[in-house]
Amino acid sequence: MAKTDRVRAHTSAKINSQIDQNIDARVRAYAQKSTADINCRLNELDREWDMERMLETNASALAFTGLVLGLTYNRKWLLVPGIVLPFLFEHAVQGWCPPVPIFRRLGVRTQQEIDRERYALKVLRGDFDNTKMLPRVESALEAVKA
Repeated sequence: MAKTDRVRAHTSAKINSQIDQNIDARVRAYAQKSTADINCRLNELDREWDMERMLETNASALAFTGLVLGLTYNRKWLLVPGIVLPFLFEHAVQGWCPPVPIFRRLGVRTQQEIDRERYALKVLRGDFDNTKMLPRVESALEAVKA
């Protein structure tokens, strides 16, 4: 995987391995399916939420809720955005914050992991001509590793 994937760098090797194995298993399964099935899966991948989107959505929802409740109900609710926003900042700077391990255990993937599956499926579909030297499945998986 890319060295710039900070979420993977802060995720346990066991969870990363499970996510990688799931990607490999899906690609192998789609090698037996039709081009229409691969196209359908590619459309699903286009709609899959990555880790960044999950964190941004959840952090903004919590911060906004805390702000509204703090202004309308009780000022103590202002602690919620005061806690959530520094964690979001920490994620932006370091690639880690408290929800990351939870989301990773739930199978939320990084954009690079989603792209890995996407490009392997495109290789299976025959989008890239230069990979015909190897068997298609192995070629698809090798083409996206590095």
